[in-house]
Amino acid sequence: MTAEAAVVIPALVLLVAGLLWGLMAAVARIQCVDAARAGARAAARGEPASGVAQAVRSAAPPGARVEMTREGELVRVAVRARTAGPGPLTVELRSEAVALDERRAVGDGAP
Repeated sequence: MTAEAAVVIPALVLLVAGLLWGLMAAVARIQCVDAARAGARAAARGEPASGVAQAVRSAAPPGARVEMTREGELVRVAVRARTAGPGPLTVELRSEAVALDERRAVGDGAP
């Protein structure tokens, strides 16, 4: 084995590992976005908190945390999850979705 190969092979392994970590983080981010949207839609339809949590957990990455708040006629669902990885490569991802509470909007006479 030449000296160049001894340097290039570990560098390539690190590059591939970094690319795989980035891909896994991107997938987890997309799952957080989808989960927040699903939760906001369920909450806007008037699902109970357990139904909203179930909708979020079905689309969220493992270990995700859910926060739901109501602000007037709006329902806000936030999903937080941590990426897989060692130490400093573990990053917290957060996504939030907002929807109009359909029951309150209809009850107030809004179109």
